[in-house]
Amino acid sequence: MNRYKDWFEQAQRDFEKAKLDVKNEFYDWACFTSQQAAEKAVKALCMKLKFDVWGHSITDILQFLKERINIPEKIIELAQLLDTYYISTKYPNGFITGKPADYCNKKMAEEAINACGEIIRFCESYINR
Repeated sequence: MNRYKDWFEQAQRDFEKAKLDVKNEFYDWACFTSQQAAEKAVKALCMKLKFDVWGHSITDILQFLKERINIPEKIIELAQLLDTYYISTKYPNGFITGKPADYCNKKMAEEAINACGEIIRFCESYINR
């Protein structure tokens, strides 16, 4: 059974949650949730195309897909941005001192939201073909 729709719908839901996190000034969570949403969208695309992938690096997954479909360099760059938030915004030991909330701000969260939105739209364009 191919569950790409479930993965993509959850990606969209996570994206909406990330927007709420910005609104409520949980900037670290907005960055993390944006990474998670984009990761799920990219994995949904892989499932739709019948590829099995593992891992949490959006960049790595897109590099794998790039050998099979056309992926603009901008999408790769947005993935690289989001991948920097996977560990650092999740764990208190992602930085030498302090907690993730001490290192994230509104601008970063908005950039993460924008990157996630573009990746989701890119994946959706393939999924809906």
